[in-house]
Amino acid sequence: MASKIQASDRARVGFGSKRARWVFVRKYFALYLISVPGIVFFLLFKYVPLLGSAIAFQDYNIFKGITESPWVGLDQFKRMFQYTEFLIILKNTLLIGLYDLVFAFPVPILLALLLNELRIATYKRIVQTVIYMPHFLSWVIVGGIVVGLLSPTTGFVNHILSSLGIEPIYFLGDNSYIRTILIGSGIWKDSGWGTIIYLAAIAGINPDLYEAAQIDGANRLRQTFSITIPSIMPTIVILFLLHIGNFLDFGFERVYIFLNPLNSTNGEILDTYVYRAGLVDRQYSYTTAIGLFKSLVGLLLIMIGNTLSRKTTGDGLY
Repeated sequence: MASKIQASDRARVGFGSKRARWVFVRKYFALYLISVPGIVFFLLFKYVPLLGSAIAFQDYNIFKGITESPWVGLDQFKRMFQYTEFLIILKNTLLIGLYDLVFAFPVPILLALLLNELRIATYKRIVQTVIYMPHFLSWVIVGGIVVGLLSPTTGFVNHILSSLGIEPIYFLGDNSYIRTILIGSGIWKDSGWGTIIYLAAIAGINPDLYEAAQIDGANRLRQTFSITIPSIMPTIVILFLLHIGNFLDFGFERVYIFLNPLNSTNGEILDTYVYRAGLVDRQYSYTTAIGLFKSLVGLLLIMIGNTLSRKTTGDGLY
C-alpha cells in the first residue's frame, strides 16, 4: 500500500525535478530520519573499516601505520596457503560449516512445521517460548551448561553412562566429539529463534488453500508437502543463501569456549585462529589476509547460490 502511495506521489509532483524531489523528502522526512542511525552504523562499523583491509598487502607495523608500512603484494596470501596449520584449520572450518548446514539448518523448518500442527494455542505458545528462550543466553552461559552436562566426574551424561556400565567419557578432551558438541549446542541455542521466521511465513499462507485441500480429501501430511512447504520455499531459499554466505563465519565465541589443547586439532576454526595469530601473536597483516579470503569465499558462495536458486526456483537475494 505504501509503495502505491509513493508511486502516486511521484506521478503527481513529477519526481524527476529537483523541487519535486525535495517536496517528496519533506513529506516522508520522519522515515528518512528513522533510517539515519542505521545508515551511520553501517558507515562507521562496516564501510570505514574496509579501508584497513589494505594492510593485507603490507608488512604492517603498528608504529608506522598504513601510510608508511612497506607493501609486500600477495606475500601474506602465499604464506597463508603454504602454512600447514592454516590448511588444517581451513579444513576444520569447512567441515564444521558443512555439518552445520546439513544438520542445523533444517531443524527450524521442522520445528515450525511441527508447531504449526499444534491445535491447542496455549500449549503451542508455551512450547514455542521454551524452545526459543536459549537464544537469549550468551555463549558463555551455554558453554557452562554444556561443560557441566558433559563433565567426566559430575556430568549428567556420564552419570547415565555409568549406570549403564559404560566408562565415563571426557567429551571435551577428545577430538572425535568436539564437532558434534559444537553443532549440537548451536542447534539447542538458535533453532528455536529461527523457527519464528518460518512460523511467520506459514502464518501468511492463504487459509483458502488448506480449505480447498481438505475438500479434495488431502490429509495434514499431504497439505504440508503440497501447500505449506512450497509456500515458505522463498523464505527457505533466502535464509539458505544468507547461511552459505556466512559459511566460513561459524562464530568465535561459539567455538572458543569449548576449545582446549586436547580438542583443538579438530575444533579450531578460522575465527579462533585469527584471534590467536592476530591479537595474541600480533600478525596483523597475515590475519587481515585471512579475513579478506573469508569475505571473498562468502561473496562467491552467495553469487553461485543465488544464480542456481534463480534458475531452479525463481527466487534469490537479487
